[in-house]
Formats: sequence, structure tokens, C-alpha cells
Amino acid sequence: MASRRSCNYSLSRLLSTGAAGTEYVEEYPNNLETDDLKSRIFRLRLPKRSATTVIEKWVGEGNQVSISDLRQISKDLRKSQRFKHALEISEWMVSHEQYKLSDSDYAIRIDLMTKVFGIDAAERYFEELPQSAKTSETYTALLHSYAAAKFVDKAEELFERIKGSDLSFSALMYNELMTLYMSVGQVEKVSYVVEELKRHKVEPDIFTYNLWISSCAAALNIDQVNRILDEMKCDSGCNDDWVRYINLINIYVTASRLANAESSSPVETEKGITQSEWITYDFLVMLYAGLGNKDKIDQIWKSLRMTKQKMTSRNYICILSSYLILGHSKDVGEVIDQWKQSTTTDFDISAFSRILSAFSDVGLTEKANDLNLLLIQRNCSPTNE
Repeated sequence: MASRRSCNYSLSRLLSTGAAGTEYVEEYPNNLETDDLKSRIFRLRLPKRSATTVIEKWVGEGNQVSISDLRQISKDLRKSQRFKHALEISEWMVSHEQYKLSDSDYAIRIDLMTKVFGIDAAERYFEELPQSAKTSETYTALLHSYAAAKFVDKAEELFERIKGSDLSFSALMYNELMTLYMSVGQVEKVSYVVEELKRHKVEPDIFTYNLWISSCAAALNIDQVNRILDEMKCDSGCNDDWVRYINLINIYVTASRLANAESSSPVETEKGITQSEWITYDFLVMLYAGLGNKDKIDQIWKSLRMTKQKMTSRNYICILSSYLILGHSKDVGEVIDQWKQSTTTDFDISAFSRILSAFSDVGLTEKANDLNLLLIQRNCSPTNE
């Protein structure tokens, strides 16, 4: 167990700052049904207060605490972005030898250390782990930290170590590196990662395909997008969610080609953003719709509206389609109003006809009807051209 304890590299000292027992000043409720360990920890309002002190007091009162309880509380804390307290729970688990840590526990610990102390601390912790704890999960956790910080060199160096190991990795690890390349604009490297994934006979998941397709869209390689879609259809993991995702991308491909047929010249702006870059943004909006990530769609749309770029009917149709797919009718109505009020592009009723047809063609008839109703309410039905 000595090697296990050596991994902490004075974490107890780091975590003990302001952790005196007197800091837990909240009153316990009289109703014993609400007085459990999770409730006590969540009543710690300030990060400097110590979850470790609360656990020690709980145990000192004769209560039992299982590792599954600690894992669940830690999970709930992470969801609430209370990373310091979650890390203190992890520290408690490490310091008590009756708890047997899993690969996931170590991986979560690396992620928490990154968030609380920074990547350098997480990196040192990983290197000091016993070899038995350097698993596919801990490697992937460190790679995730590098990817989130956009440390390309460190991520690539770690990837080479991973390739040289005898460990088996899931698609998640490859997705992390692909995400990094997409975030720093090195889209040409994504296909290399896909090649490595296939060479190691790892099954791609829908996120793998999402990133791969995004990289092809960034290069405007629509033919390759179609080849990837064909591969997805033949994948043994293909399910209803994948089919819905494929249909969404087919809508994009159809819409983008129609838009290109109408206007082949790049949009001139002060910042020099080209038509191809706009297509990439549109495509990513559709992909996030397929993944149900409205927050990302909101971010992209807000960023695009803040530029001085000229909007096209394709831009509006893309965002309308995405919100419609996710069932956010209020946002759809707001975008329609923005389009009607826009001074930089014509309000294109015919574009609505195309998107209504596209939705109907892939079986999204109810969504098409919802859009048609919204258009009628705003006196801009496609039938009123």
C-alpha cells in the first residue's frame, strides 16, 4: 500500500487549507430523515470548507459509509461543479485502505486534480501512479486534460505512449484527440486518428463519426461525407439514433448543395471569412442538433450574429432546422423574426418550402407541420409566396 499512498504527493496538505473542524458551522436538521452524509457535504457553502472534516465527523458519530456512497456523492458534486469537495472525497477514499479504488476512481481523480490544481498537478499524479493503475482509463483521462487545454504537443506525445502500450482502448480515447485537432483547426489530422482507430480494430461510436464528418465538412469534402454515411449504415452498431443522425446530415448535404447552386461566390467581409468557413459553422450546428446539444447551438448562433458577416438563407435555415429538431419552437419563432427584420439578406420563402420537403422526405412530418404552423402564425407561410 506504500505505493498507493505515495501517489498523493502531499495532497492532504494541499486540501487541508482552511479545513479546520470549526469551519463546518451549519446546523444539522432535527429531522433525521434529511440528515445524511450527502446533505451535510452539500451544506458546505464555501469551497474552502472541508468535506473531509464532514466525513470524519459522520464516521465519528458511529455511522457507516460505503465506497458506493462516496462515489455517488462525488458524482453529484461534480455535476454541481464543486470539484474541490469531490476531490476531497477522492482523497478520503485513497487514504483509507479498506476502500479498493477502481480504474474509474483513478481517472476521475486525474480530472478533478486538473480542475482544482491544474494540469501540471494531474500530470505529476499520473506519473507517480503505480504501473497497475496506469490503465486505459487513466491514460484517457490525462489525454482529456491535454485536449481541453489544447496542449497539442503533450497530447501527441501521450498518444505515442498509448500506441506503444499493450492496453486496449475504446473509441473515447481516439475521440479525445480528434476533438483536440478540431478545436485547434488541424482538421487534416483527424483522418490519421481514424486510421489508427481502425488499425487497432476499435469500434467507432457516433461521436467518432461526428468528428470525422465534421473534419470533412471543414474541408468541404462532401463526397467523403457521403462515403462515411454509407459506412455508418453498414456499421453493426447502427441504431435508431444513428439513423436519425444520418438523416440530419443528409438534410444538411442537400441544403448546402442547393445553397451552393444559388450562389457560388464567397461572401466578402471585413474579417475575410469565406463561404466555406460559413458552411463549416452551419454543419457543426446541424451536428450538435443531432447530438441534442442546444447550448452549443446557442453559442455558435450568438457568435455568428455578432460578426459583420452577411447572412444567407442557408444560415437561417440551418439554425431553424436545428431548433426545430430539438423541439424549441420559441427559438424557431425568434429566428424567423430575426430573419424578417434582417437588413443583410432577403427573406426567402422558397427556402422554407425546401426545408419542409426535406423534413417530410426523412419522415419528420410532425416537425414539418410544426414549422408550417409557426410560419402561418407569423404571416409568412410558404404557400403565400
